[in-house]
Amino acid sequence: MELTNGAEASVRMENGLVVKERIPKRYRLPELDERIRKERNRAESRIMSEARRLGVPTPIIHDVENSMIRMQYIPGTALKHVINEELSERLGELVGLLHTGGIIHGDLTTSNLIYYNDRLYMIDFGLAFMSPAVEARGVDVHVLFQTFESTHRDHESLAKAFCRGYRRSFSGADEILERVTEIEKRGRYA
Repeated sequence: MELTNGAEASVRMENGLVVKERIPKRYRLPELDERIRKERNRAESRIMSEARRLGVPTPIIHDVENSMIRMQYIPGTALKHVINEELSERLGELVGLLHTGGIIHGDLTTSNLIYYNDRLYMIDFGLAFMSPAVEARGVDVHVLFQTFESTHRDHESLAKAFCRGYRRSFSGADEILERVTEIEKRGRYA
């Protein structure tokens, strides 16, 4: 059963597991394409595993093979359908844990979180990378705030709730949130 198709990968159910398979790019040399897809798979798997070690719920990875990742299926609801201030604050705590560990999600949206059994699970680490940079962390949070603004009516209260949780779990939160404000200003005048 096909779950979703993106520019980089297809995601389907197979034997009760989610299978994420990176799509070959015909414009690349086949050898280069295969190497890139394998490397991106390994990197995504490593970062997801590290996120779990930091206390961020993610699907459990069962197998990584060439351009495929087989992982646990989380049968919940996308956060975008159930978000409220409490869940946004909890999201802030999770992102704070990620950023404390130097992980940048790269696609932090309410579609990439699943709410299940009173827990938030972070999914789709396909654009994730490791970085201690203030700018990278700021862009991560900025993307989330843009998602709040474009998708949720009460975006300002969601952002404030996120900040409470983020500050609670990440000691450098204020510097990052100041950078988010700078990034927003850059976007307005570009």
